[in-house]
Parts: sequence; structure tokens; C-alpha cells
Amino acid sequence: MTTWIVLPGMAETAQEFDRLRELLPEHDLRVIDPWQTPVNADPDVLRAAAGVPPIEAIGLIGHSIGGLAAMRWALTRPQEIARLVLVDSTLPSESGHRWFYPGTSAERVVRVVLGFYGRIGLPWLVGQLVRRSMVRVGSVTKRDPLPKATIRKLYGDSRSWQGFWAELTASWTTAREVAKLLPASGVPTRLLVATGGSSRDGEASWLSGQRELAAALSGTVEVLTDSAHLVHLDRPDAIAEAVRTLRP
Repeated sequence: MTTWIVLPGMAETAQEFDRLRELLPEHDLRVIDPWQTPVNADPDVLRAAAGVPPIEAIGLIGHSIGGLAAMRWALTRPQEIARLVLVDSTLPSESGHRWFYPGTSAERVVRVVLGFYGRIGLPWLVGQLVRRSMVRVGSVTKRDPLPKATIRKLYGDSRSWQGFWAELTASWTTAREVAKLLPASGVPTRLLVATGGSSRDGEASWLSGQRELAAALSGTVEVLTDSAHLVHLDRPDAIAEAVRTLRP
């Protein structure tokens, strides 16, 4: 049985990937909980969070900004990664604005503002709306697997917006690191690219960027015209098939 670690995207939850786990009973799927362990953490931290021994070679599945973290892991420690599946991954060129990188004055100001919003209860008031908007825009099926109580607890938490901001800014520095490591090959890689629903906007440039990334990783591309960005909600079967057919 192959062990796979899943790195979710920004503001996502481990529970969202339950359907993928159901589709892969022959694999040991460990999903990082981003609300407990940032996906941009050191690989040793991620292994510990997933309960995977350091000597075990694994497969990685990275969605959105989780794809950047998965790429950095695979590129810096290729001996640890047997296979890599990138699911509508953020591109290395999406490195944000340097004056907002973690630890900068501007980044700290934003963090303080978001902390203030949290203290006055804004996430509690609109957190559920934020989650509904994520699914409505990011999914073709628009079916949210999370219970309302879970959404209220997580997205209504006073610290949630600061957490989302930390995820985003960390992804920018990860993108810069990954860009410096490319091109590279060695880890069998499959890229799933969504072009359906809201992903039709800017489809040509997005697909071009993904194909350039695939070439830099010596990977292959599969285009999903019937899925928007949240592929794990729209086409978990496509992710499962990529896991099954990608050979080490």
C-alpha cells in the first residue's frame, strides 16, 4: 500500500478530501489539516503531522498553494517522493508582492488589521458567507461537503482571516523558491488543470502556464473541462485516476 500525503489549498479543510479517500481504498491517504499545520511547513513537520516515518518514500498530492509546497518538497528532497500529482496548482510565477512578504512592515500592518476584524467579530458574521462564496465560485457542482457547524466553527473563528493571510504570504515566498529550482526532473509528475466553470476566465493563459510548468518538471498534463478550481469537489475521480495510473 502506497502512502500519499495531501496538501490542501488556501482556506481549505482536510474533510473536503474525504471523497478522494473513499475512492482510493487501496492507498493510505493522509490529508494535512491546514488549520493545525501550515502546508508550507518544513517537510519534516508535515511528515510528523501526517504520521509518516521519515524513511518512507511517499506520493504527494498538492492542490492550489498546496501544489507549490508539494513541488518544493519534491524538488529539494526528490529521494523522499515517489510520485507527484499537482491539482490546479498555483504557478511559481504567482509570487505576489515582495513588500507583503512575511515579516515585512506592510505584512504586519495587514495582520494587525485582520486581527482587529477578528476581535470585533467580523469573521463570525460573514465567515459562512465567505465559505459559500468559495464553493459557489470555485466549483461547478457547487456542493459543499462540510457541515454547517464545521463551517461556522472554522470560518467564524476570530483568527481565521489572519490564518488565511499567513497561508497566502507564505505561498509567495514558496513560489519564489520553486522558481529558482526549476527546471528539474526525476519525480514522476501529473498535472490536473481545471478549465471549467469560473476557470474559463483566463483559460488560455492559465493552461499555457500549466503546460510550461509541466515541461519544467518533465510531467504530463490532463485538462479537466468539467471542473472549476476545486477539483477535489468536482472531479475527485480524476485525482484518484491520476494516483492509480502515475507510475514511479
